[in-house]
Amino acid sequence: MTIITPKYYEAAADEEDKGLRLDKFLSNKLPDISRSRLKSLIVEGQVFLKDSEKKYEDPSAKIKGHEIFGLNIPDLVEPIPEGEDIPLDIYYEDDHLIVLYKPAGMVVHPAPGNYSGTLVNALIYHCGESLSGINGVRRPGIVHRIDKDTSGLMVAAKSDKAHKGLAKQFAKHSMERAYYAICWGVPNPTADEIYAPLKRDPKNRLKISVQPSGKEALTHYKVIKRLEPPRKITSRQNVKQGLPPSLSLVECRLETGRTHQVRVHMSHLGYPLVGDPLYSRRNNPSKNLSEGAKEALSNFTRQALHAYLIGFIHPITKEHLTFETELPNDMKHLIQALVAV
Repeated sequence: MTIITPKYYEAAADEEDKGLRLDKFLSNKLPDISRSRLKSLIVEGQVFLKDSEKKYEDPSAKIKGHEIFGLNIPDLVEPIPEGEDIPLDIYYEDDHLIVLYKPAGMVVHPAPGNYSGTLVNALIYHCGESLSGINGVRRPGIVHRIDKDTSGLMVAAKSDKAHKGLAKQFAKHSMERAYYAICWGVPNPTADEIYAPLKRDPKNRLKISVQPSGKEALTHYKVIKRLEPPRKITSRQNVKQGLPPSLSLVECRLETGRTHQVRVHMSHLGYPLVGDPLYSRRNNPSKNLSEGAKEALSNFTRQALHAYLIGFIHPITKEHLTFETELPNDMKHLIQALVAV
């Protein structure tokens, strides 16, 4: 792939590319652009043969080999978010910052596919124009993020001075952040640290993976509770066929704050999060679980991760503030089902 300009690319097809779908071929050449985005560009007529300028509008068109394709990537024009009357669960607020609870399922800021119903839309409605403008009009007040399907506490900035002060603490790794996670298995040892650098996965851009060339990432973990699901059967003969899997409630404290850090680190250690669609094992050993435990696990449709604690120095008053929140109901119910008699 040759980058002619930031908006125009050329891709040369060799004999080994012959027979590939056009969208697959371009995805191989442009791993930083999603395949769905490339499909849209093809349908929009943005892909063409360089020599003839013949446009391709069918993503399934087959590569013939020894061709050079041109690809135009127009700028994405994202709408400016507007305030929406979405209730906020506020733990603290003053003229400079706001600490709040983000429920699972809520996106932090607008992005393709999620231009409304986000935390930013709620903040704009609640705070009006009194949000930090450092991140621009599309992400006002946002100092950090947690994943859509992760619940827990966040801090947002209402003044630029507070934003700079909070961002500095994040950069220096002095911000205190702790999560609860429900994991498959029980980590051994039960308390340790995971130092494993993280980087965008070269084979799947939706994932982060441990790579020597990645950014440093450090997680401290501690097993809070071992979760032993009830056995479906109790006879000695049936027990020999396999015991119900063990799970555990684990506290993870971040020293760095990389994308998907807890999820990747625990999976890398061999104890992926329950419900994680990206990093959990596809065939978790559940055949010997009770029906109640099976049902609870099948109904838990997000990664079992909750940001329960955040602590920092107030950028203006210099007061040390720490906030905690209990486990959300869905994680409480899952734990109850796993340990119920």
